[in-house]
Amino acid sequence: MGIKNSLANLLAKRTAKKLLREATNAIECQERLFKSLIRIGRHTAFGKDHHFDKIQSHKDFVTRVQPQEYEYFIPYIERIKVGEADVLWKGKPLYLCKTSGTTSGTKYIPLTKESLPNHIQSARNALLCYIAETGKADFVSGKMIFLQGSPQLDYLPSGMAYGRLSGIVANHVPVYLQKNRLPSFQTNCIDDWETKVNAIAEETKDQPMSLISGIPSWVQMYFEILLKKTNAKSIAELFPSFSLFVYGGLNFEPYRARFETLVGKAIPTIELYPASEGFIAFQDSQTHDGMWLNVNSGIFYEFVEADHWGRPDAKRITLADVRLHVNYVILLTTNAGLWCYCIGDTIKFVSLAPHRIKVTGRIKHYTSAFGEHIIAEEADAAMTYACQLIECTVDEFHLAPQVNPTHGLPYHEWFVESSSTLDQDALAMALDQKMQALNIYYRDLVVGHVLQPAKVTLVQKGGFNRYMASKGKLGGQNKLPRLSNDRHIADALTKL
Repeated sequence: MGIKNSLANLLAKRTAKKLLREATNAIECQERLFKSLIRIGRHTAFGKDHHFDKIQSHKDFVTRVQPQEYEYFIPYIERIKVGEADVLWKGKPLYLCKTSGTTSGTKYIPLTKESLPNHIQSARNALLCYIAETGKADFVSGKMIFLQGSPQLDYLPSGMAYGRLSGIVANHVPVYLQKNRLPSFQTNCIDDWETKVNAIAEETKDQPMSLISGIPSWVQMYFEILLKKTNAKSIAELFPSFSLFVYGGLNFEPYRARFETLVGKAIPTIELYPASEGFIAFQDSQTHDGMWLNVNSGIFYEFVEADHWGRPDAKRITLADVRLHVNYVILLTTNAGLWCYCIGDTIKFVSLAPHRIKVTGRIKHYTSAFGEHIIAEEADAAMTYACQLIECTVDEFHLAPQVNPTHGLPYHEWFVESSSTLDQDALAMALDQKMQALNIYYRDLVVGHVLQPAKVTLVQKGGFNRYMASKGKLGGQNKLPRLSNDRHIADALTKL
């Protein structure tokens, strides 16, 4: 064990130094990467269609390639699926990553020989940064679990392999981690999520778990099943060696109180920002805010101020021109063959030396039925504040507008699921108080008697999971939208 920990510490220090060099030269890294991507892209079908041979600068790129979502790339993806080479990137992809987007149907995102290391090494680098900063490497000697999709791959008639991102990456886990990794391949291949989590709990309940990773809501479900199976009082009692929680996909803060109640103590955490389109950022420090932007890992970034998104005169800028605390739509150009691709996320920079970011929401997930334009960052902050103020825990929540109430003025309706008894009115008052402080437009609407203060509707235990199951999106990498500008999710939750 001592040798393994020593090797981990040595590798961690080397990796941290390398990342520091990249961070110091982030602008130069991005400029070199842009030139390399354009040079290779000239020989692809996409590059020829968009006259990459005429692109000599970022200004030329802005003129010839517009921001696009997945639908624009479908004709190119279809050519790749039947086996055509040199379509979006040189040669053929190693895999197509199958994902069900929150704003599109099923998507097939290319993963190439050049882009795959970005997905594999970034999570590893996050762990190494943690070790380098804290000196704590004990978790490498225990068992590690990654709650994820099936590692089984399928094949198109052309022979092209496809599967979920987590499943593809699972097939490339380094040999030195295989012995410590759970669950078993057979358990990981179970399709039904509830059956799978039960099997994982059964397989891991007697193991010395030291690192647990996954989307917070699904890890919470795993913990609850474990405690029910074992009659343990806490996860810490069951897993004394559990010392690190790695997560992504959702803001953890609204879950933290409930999570720590289940675990029985506070656990260090590492936040990741992976996407099928690229591993964008990871938390590199326990003492600094935000996630370190992957500036030298095959992704060239552009940014558009979120308030200007959709306007014909919206300006696209590079890393050299970003400002602190501005809400940006993030655009990706990658060595997987995505060009000025909009993944639908908004971010803000909390540091420029090095470049660290926070995810603030989704451009299509917001509540603005009355012009207030509330984003996920504000909703998360309001819920975190309210839970701390009235000392309650919340398992899951969703915010939707109630435009046509039976009585009185319209209002914001918060659907809340909690494992403990809570005071609905007190929670609603705290949420409304914080939201008014965070969003001036919302405050003006309430003060001006356009809206009445927010209301809370309690959802029965398991209600959110039942909703996700009804949509075929229970577990894996699927996430419930925290915000809606309509009543589709709200009405479904009411019926459930």
